[in-house]
Amino acid sequence: MKKINRKIFFILLTISSLSVVAIMPYILTLQKDVLEAAPIPLPLVILISILQSTILFAILIFFWLKLSDKLGFKTPILEKIISKEKANVDIKSIIKTSIILGFLVGIIIVLLDFLFTTSGTTISIFQKSVPIWQGFLASFYGWISEEIVMRLFFMTTILWIASKLLKNNNIIKNKTIVWSAIIIAALVFWVWHLPITASLTTVTPLVIFRALLLNGIWWLVFGWLYWKKGLESAIIAHFSTDIIIQVVLPFSLLLFS
Repeated sequence: MKKINRKIFFILLTISSLSVVAIMPYILTLQKDVLEAAPIPLPLVILISILQSTILFAILIFFWLKLSDKLGFKTPILEKIISKEKANVDIKSIIKTSIILGFLVGIIIVLLDFLFTTSGTTISIFQKSVPIWQGFLASFYGWISEEIVMRLFFMTTILWIASKLLKNNNIIKNKTIVWSAIIIAALVFWVWHLPITASLTTVTPLVIFRALLLNGIWWLVFGWLYWKKGLESAIIAHFSTDIIIQVVLPFSLLLFS
């Protein structure tokens, strides 16, 4: 059995662990009362959360490296950086495409959310209750945690199962199967977040449609980037979208309020 690339494993794990630390100020602001009411000291709660997340990320990254090697998914930027050989990878092109698409997704989501708000939805990304600097730090967690969980785990696992059932070792060249996996992963993410939405507002058909549409745009684009340009592309695009939503939008609202 082929060994995983340890350098890539530890790079992804280190970034993941740091992203958990980065989101802590954001969580402390939103869930301060709940955390302070915990039966154990707050610093210990934070430490346990970081350790649990690190262990989970380690497991997911390990299995992704195993599956991605079989399916053909790549981390082209990391592979070129750590490889002694000159890989034929245009890093600048990948980064440029990812940032542009990420910004576009962020802008589209903001515009659509504004339309939903004017249509009567009681939940909106325009409702910010945390400082901008905390939103900026939280952006580092979103693009790592969600890409690892949704892209590395769900989407890749779905395709691996499909490759076994269809006995196709080149499954990522089957557009129908890959797009099906992207859509299924997006739907899983949507269902996963419905309880969170329900805790924030009354769930109505319009609220459900809003969540489905906004999450769908987000995940279809990132899924395509992961498929066509590699994991780093999806991560960079996700981060760029988060910057629009978590930093640019709140700053604009503050500036023009």
